[in-house]
Amino acid sequence: MGCGNAAEVAHRITMAFQPIVDVTSQTVFAHEALVRGVHGETAGEVLATVAHDNRYAFDQACRIVAIRTAAQIMPPSLLSINFLPNAVYNPEHCLQATFAAAKAADWPLDRVIFEVTEHEEIVDHDHLVAILSAYKAHGFFTAIDDFGAGFAGMNLLADFQPDLLKLDIGLVRDVDTSRPRQVIVRHLVELCDDLGIRVIAEGIEREDEYRALLDLGIVLQQGFLFARPATASLPPIRWPA
Repeated sequence: MGCGNAAEVAHRITMAFQPIVDVTSQTVFAHEALVRGVHGETAGEVLATVAHDNRYAFDQACRIVAIRTAAQIMPPSLLSINFLPNAVYNPEHCLQATFAAAKAADWPLDRVIFEVTEHEEIVDHDHLVAILSAYKAHGFFTAIDDFGAGFAGMNLLADFQPDLLKLDIGLVRDVDTSRPRQVIVRHLVELCDDLGIRVIAEGIEREDEYRALLDLGIVLQQGFLFARPATASLPPIRWPA
């Protein structure tokens, strides 16, 4: 995407939305905003065009577009936004665009979840903890995404306890037939319960996975089984029988 400010980058991207559901009450817990190109480019294709020196502008643009688009298609509810921790040089300064976008869209700040993915290498662990702590102090929900497959792991949990922890798809896939995965997930659920963290399982594609995860105590779930992401709209939800 080259260099540019957040406003310029925002014209080149849009958002798709995928629900995170509570399978026990059959309600939507939150919607995750997933970046897309305005010409139908996938998230991977969009991210591949982001130059290193443009990561900050891209990160800011994603926040602006996610809030602005969500406000156009749904009443204020929990909105999950992914952010790039290595693009945030100063938490307070980097939140200014989020504050402005939320004010313009009349979107409550306490209806925003900031997700950090474990797939991005953490250059400065203490800096990430400071970012998450600052976001939490401002009333945002916080989440660690792709837990179990990345760079942060237990060290991050020891220093910061997010509101939500999303299990990586590698732990979810075939959990119904894999005893090691069942054991790992069960202990992670118990650990998070002790720390006051809610667990989300993502990447669910089969009903057997959904049932196994429910049996393991995970009621917040996300994946193609329930709904595929829909660009600039809310997809219909399929509830398993």
